[in-house]
Amino acid sequence: MSLRLGDLAPNFKAKTSQGEISFYDYLGDSWAVLFSHPADYTPVCTTELGKTASLKNEFDKRNVKVLALSVDSVESHKGWINDINETQNVEVNFPIIADENREIAEMYGMMHPNASETFTVRSLFIIDPDKKIKLMITYPASTGRNFQEILRVIDSLQLTANYSVATPADWKEGEDVVVVPAIKTEDIPAKFPKGHRVIKPYLRMTPQPNK
Repeated sequence: MSLRLGDLAPNFKAKTSQGEISFYDYLGDSWAVLFSHPADYTPVCTTELGKTASLKNEFDKRNVKVLALSVDSVESHKGWINDINETQNVEVNFPIIADENREIAEMYGMMHPNASETFTVRSLFIIDPDKKIKLMITYPASTGRNFQEILRVIDSLQLTANYSVATPADWKEGEDVVVVPAIKTEDIPAKFPKGHRVIKPYLRMTPQPNK
């Protein structure tokens, strides 16, 4: 069965470039980004994993643990990490899962046979501390991910998990947000004392509440 938003992320045990892990235990009370790569020693993936390593501080301050996955072996991963570190001027600081039998890839729907029979597509899952899937993005093998968008989405998910707001198109941290329709307009001042604007009865804006 295919996974959907709000589903419990499947738990698994796996060998990784940093030793064996049990997924839930590894996450603890953190958020997670779990993302797959078609294969080791591929050019676009090399740039992606380098970019991920360079953003360690950004993920850390959002309480996010990152895990990559490829269908190659741990030994292959370790050799590839040397290349990533050398060419991207980073130190890869997160586990790369060795999913040689493709069990995790199948569990998470990362295999798209019409795209490739043997390689995972570029799937990305954001998972909250309750182990629920909050976002899924799938890119083709030819297109590298936009990691600023991934950070932006994490900011939105963490904000909207704690306040009765939604984030509008192109929203970035610090900008005004939408008051959710469930809040009556007359109740907004008590919940959002920074002020609000009524553009339409269904479109009410307020400054970001946790800033």
